[in-house]
Amino acid sequence: MKRFVVAACAALALLATGCAEDRAGGSGGGGGDGPVIAIVSKGFQHQFWQSVREGAEAEAEARGARVTFVGPPTEADVEEQVNLLTNELARSPDAVGFAALDSQAAAPLLEQARAQGIPVVAFDSGVDSDVPVTTVATDNRAAAALAAEHLAEAVGGEGEVALVVHDQTSLSGRDRRDGFLEWMEQNAPGITVLEPQYGGGDQLVSADITRSIIQANPDLAGIYAANEGSAVGVINGVRESGRDDIAIVGFDSGQAQIDAITSGAMTGAVTQDPVDMGRQLVDAALRAIEGEELPERIDTAYHWYDSTNIDDPTIRAALYE
Repeated sequence: MKRFVVAACAALALLATGCAEDRAGGSGGGGGDGPVIAIVSKGFQHQFWQSVREGAEAEAEARGARVTFVGPPTEADVEEQVNLLTNELARSPDAVGFAALDSQAAAPLLEQARAQGIPVVAFDSGVDSDVPVTTVATDNRAAAALAAEHLAEAVGGEGEVALVVHDQTSLSGRDRRDGFLEWMEQNAPGITVLEPQYGGGDQLVSADITRSIIQANPDLAGIYAANEGSAVGVINGVRESGRDDIAIVGFDSGQAQIDAITSGAMTGAVTQDPVDMGRQLVDAALRAIEGEELPERIDTAYHWYDSTNIDDPTIRAALYE
């Protein structure tokens, strides 16, 4: 029955819009009768994606374009994201922005977009495909290395540390894992890094994982959490375990991380600049529509923030609540 509904949504543009919004939430923004850019994000449950949407809609409005913005309920819903991309392509937008949950699962649909003459801009995560005209993203390996450096400093360069990662299927998930692991291996001989654990970016799952890690490793000194949902789960899991001696380093922003850093429950985090990402995504899509050749990658900003610099204007501009 579900496949029938999805197929019907893909076949009829109006039904596609309705089904996407019923399942995952969706919005449109911008103005005028300019190009339409369909953006398929990784999810709607984290403020990060709402900030990307904010930047995309602001840039679209300034440029006379329109955007639609959809995403699955959680960052574990790979099949649902593929369905949403199917629906968006059925509406024949002028360009697509796509943040892949699984870098390979959407490959046939990306080929379909190419056949339809629809330029695809990858964002946040790249894909294992030559279809995207560019990738708008943070250098996740470098940002994860920065997180590793700060966690190593927080634990005094020795002891056991763990990492809770949102997934191992997206390039961002793999890069945020591998950048952390590589820095630790090369620069922190006194630190033992436990095997990565994956929580799908879900706060409850990540909290459960954190409690299990702490129970199995009573001498644990620190934990790195690779995205917003993972970080919130780790913060909660550490608190629920009754520990106040575990250094926590996160990734992304959000009110829960800001509060934890302000209170001292969290050491700090690396934040991307999601509003800038949304703006650059739309700019790249409009340039692609005009036939402009784009660089293979467009890097967006990232910053380390903690209690010492959280009120700095540059940092505040990149944080989202």
